[in-house]
Amino acid sequence: MELTGTTIVITGAASGIGAALARRCADERPANLVLADRDIEGAGAVVRSIEDGVSGQCVAWSLDVGREGANEAFIAEVEANIGPIDLFVANAGIATGASEQGDDATWDAIWDINTMAHVRSARALIPLWLERGGGYLLTTASAAGLLTNLGDAPYSVTKAAAVAFAEWISITYGDRGVKVSCLCPQGVRTPLLFPPGQEGEPAPLAADVVRAMNIIEPEEVAEAVLQGLADERFLILPHEEVGRYAAHKGTDRERWIKGMRKLQASLV
Repeated sequence: MELTGTTIVITGAASGIGAALARRCADERPANLVLADRDIEGAGAVVRSIEDGVSGQCVAWSLDVGREGANEAFIAEVEANIGPIDLFVANAGIATGASEQGDDATWDAIWDINTMAHVRSARALIPLWLERGGGYLLTTASAAGLLTNLGDAPYSVTKAAAVAFAEWISITYGDRGVKVSCLCPQGVRTPLLFPPGQEGEPAPLAADVVRAMNIIEPEEVAEAVLQGLADERFLILPHEEVGRYAAHKGTDRERWIKGMRKLQASLV
């Protein structure tokens, strides 16, 4: 995909991977760039740092992707007031550190943000893209969606669902002009993994596992994404080892599960 002259929307754009993607996309001279986040001040700061690289509108937008109806209304307003969306980056996400014992409110909240926000956005975008003959959906999932995340059942389940949904959209509409990429990084130095003000404090198991692995910077993820979009590749893996792990899992799931149990036992 060529980003120059396009209208790009990025959710979860106030920090981390979303902010890095915004900065990298701005380098490609898009026509319009919309950065949405619950943290409107953070999104506004990113806008001010990159707006000179955008030929048209570069705006921050207050958006809670987990709220029912919010994604559809947001997309309708962008289409009406900014321009037809060419690339939609469904990047917003949260973690919980919960097990199966997490209450329904915890499961509902992460389900709405990590999975249903993608469904609701696609529900609004797909008819528009089919009518126009094309569009591009970039889903930020996680290596947890291909593997698992020890210590966080809701995160593992919702990210696996996000991967499955991205696959379904690609299979169903790929021959009709709708392109899909699914981003599955492992450890990235973001506020999700390293919350501000919590340096030196004991980390939940889920974060502790990832922190012990190969941590890369958000800018490295953004660069991998731009290459993946240029190649129009479905699976974008900034950590190449994730592909190998997923292959091992698919070849011998029994052995993989035993290995994950052994890893967990060494950490608790």
